[in-house]
Amino acid sequence: MEKIRKGDEVIVLTGRDKRRRGTVLQRVDADHVLVEGINVVKKHVRPNPMTGTQGGIVDKTMPIHISNVAIFNPETGKADRVSIKEVDGRKVRVFRSSGAEIGAKA
Repeated sequence: MEKIRKGDEVIVLTGRDKRRRGTVLQRVDADHVLVEGINVVKKHVRPNPMTGTQGGIVDKTMPIHISNVAIFNPETGKADRVSIKEVDGRKVRVFRSSGAEIGAKA
């Protein structure tokens, strides 16, 4: 089971975007995620008239390693670790600090 999923709010632990929060847009692979507004770089794009692409410098969100982000706990306002528990025969993600279920509406 994945500890960080698409749609989770995460906080960046290291790098130039340290302490910034964003939403996971997608899992690129097992070790990398795309986070909205995090790790944005300038990319030089060559024009391609066949596809109608205009050339220039564009901002592009690059993947960040999953070890550099932690899930954001809204109760404490801090980063938290994730544990997996079995509740009623199904596996659920819970915050390590409080034991509250992630994504459960209070």
